Amino acid sequence: MLRRTFLRGVVQAAFVSPAVFAGHRAFAKADLSFPELYSKIGVLGLEISPKVKQLVGQTVSMQGFMAPPLKAEANFFVLTEIPMAICPFCSSDADWPSNIVVVYMEDKTTFAPPSIPILTTGTLEFGSWTDPETGFVSLLRIRDATFQKA
Repeated sequence: MLRRTFLRGVVQAAFVSPAVFAGHRAFAKADLSFPELYSKIGVLGLEISPKVKQLVGQTVSMQGFMAPPLKAEANFFVLTEIPMAICPFCSSDADWPSNIVVVYMEDKTTFAPPSIPILTTGTLEFGSWTDPETGFVSLLRIRDATFQKA
């Protein structure tokens, strides 16, 4: 009887939908919003939220706006919480605004107009990093990203 119960469980597990494993890293895709990025914003700087720390290395989706790029074609852009007329480049992560995330794509692409909301999906990274090609300093990044109009 015990063997039959075990075998039934193995067969059932083979047919479980991936939705059951939504908490597992291999299947996870979390939505992340700009207000969820930081737990504190004050005179001592920005404090990354526990949610961001938990999602580092995982696939996330964020909705926002594409800041005007430096070039017509590039493999990265700045995702902003609100539409911007100019690119919000910073000289260091000490000046890092709380409402932007740098997005890196695998290939160069043309960009969406800055007034159109987009949905970006990719792998979340956290930590100060300087892009060797542009010198741009970022605190939060989404890598291997794709985007579509929201």
